[in-house]
This record gives sequence, C-alpha cells and structure tokens, in this order.
Amino acid sequence: EFNLLSVTSFDNCEIIFKSNKIDYVFHAAAFKHVPILEKNPKFGVSNNIIGTINCVELSIKYNVSKFLLVSTDKAVKPTSIMGASKRICELICATKVLANSTEFITTRFGNVLGSNGSVIPIFSEQIRSGGPITVTHKDITRYFMTIPEASKLVVEACRLGNTNQVFIFDMGKPIKIMDLAKQMISLSGYKVDEDIKIKIIGLRPGEKLYEELLIKTEKVVSSSNKYIFICEKEIIDERTSNSINQLVDSLLNPLADNYKIVKLMKNILPEFKSNNSIYSKLDNEKNIV
Repeated sequence: EFNLLSVTSFDNCEIIFKSNKIDYVFHAAAFKHVPILEKNPKFGVSNNIIGTINCVELSIKYNVSKFLLVSTDKAVKPTSIMGASKRICELICATKVLANSTEFITTRFGNVLGSNGSVIPIFSEQIRSGGPITVTHKDITRYFMTIPEASKLVVEACRLGNTNQVFIFDMGKPIKIMDLAKQMISLSGYKVDEDIKIKIIGLRPGEKLYEELLIKTEKVVSSSNKYIFICEKEIIDERTSNSINQLVDSLLNPLADNYKIVKLMKNILPEFKSNNSIYSKLDNEKNIV
C-alpha cells in the first residue's frame, strides 16, 4: 500500500506505524540536491533531520526490528548543507543504539544513475536540445551505481547488519564527469565540440571536486558480500547529543534564521567546511555559536 505524506509530521507518520506491523524501515526520505539546500537551509535541513528523528522515534515506539538509514558519500567531511544534514542524521541514529531493541544501520554510497536529478538524464536532455553540456569543473569525479544495484545492496545491508554499523558499498573507481559527457556525446552520434559543445560553468555552492566514503576514524572490515564493507559507528558523547537537541529546537523555532541553523550544524560537525557558499564566512569565526 502506498501512502503519500511528509516525514516531518510525526502524527501522520504514526498513523502508518499504528495501522501496520512494520518489521523493517528503510529511511530514504530526504532532499538530496546540493545547490537547492544551500539556498534553503532551514527548510531542507528540517525535512532531512526532523524527518529522520520522527521515523527513528516511531521505529522505537512500535518495536521495529531494524531501521536502515540511506546516507550519502557527501556526509563524509561535508562541504554542503545537504551533506552535513545527512551526517547529522547518521549521528542521530548512533545516539539511539543503546536505548532500545531496534537495530540502527546506516548505508553510505554515491550517486545513483537514473535517480531524480542524476547527471545522465540532464546530459541527455542537453544533447537533445543541441547543447551545450554543462560540466561544473574539468576534474570533477563521482561514484556511480545503478538503481537495481543500490536497491539490492541496501536490502543486503539490512540482512547482514547489526546495530550501529555503517555499510559502505564497493562502487569501483570514481568517474570523471568530463569523460562521461564526452562519451554520451559520442554515443549519441555527435562529435565533441563540433556538434555538441561542453561548457565549464564552475562548481556550484556546496559542491566538491571528489567524494569520499569513509570517515577518518572509521575502521573497515569485509563482509560475506564482496561488494560490501562494514565499519562500526562512533559512540556519541553528551556534548554532541546536546548540540543536536539545540539544532532541533532551532529548526522548530519559526524565528530562527538560516545562519543560526548553519552555525549550529558547524558546532556539531567541526569538519563541516562550506565550499563556494555564502556560509563559508562562518568557518572563519572563532566562536561559531
């Protein structure tokens, strides 16, 4: 059965949990588009973080067996509000592991081909329109996997996973977006720079040149699936828990502005350094909060 609702509404979500016996929750409801969240931090972060908290609390309340968070490589050393919001979602799950019987598992992987906002449909449309194909930087790279691959690996992580583990998927070597653009032009029967031009437009707010899958303090071990690696999540200290609570209070406060929200996020995540963003100046402030 399909139900359309917002994960930011605890009451509406509870109707689903109350009327169904739910064994597993796969939490993938989030705004994922980096430039959009850079322009709309409060709304975007509210959706990602409040939505996660609601689903986590309801999973605990209704004795869900396993809760699986779909995170992103952009959560590692985040340079964007989107990546930072997903990293905080990871921390939220880590705060709950000792308090209840629900097991909390995180998956972390890169871009999914064909998903909403994926680069291939965008390039295809630009080629159909006669070009140019727009690439943000000549050296930018990304990890990619297909929708079936991502779906199968997420389900496999749920099967294998124990609480407070992060599952990292072997996504092969990162692909240069410039090479992808050239290949798509050639495969469409056109010549690069003659029929279809490639235009470098500069990195978008919050965008990285390359992504990473592993946080420095995480130790990785292999699993029974050769494409999946496991690392144990960190134990969250009281300071971080209190800072997350402060952020949640501000997200629920209609008077809190975007700068306040981003300051609180940087207080939770010292490694969060904004890239090509109006919030970069916050990184130079001695006292963030």
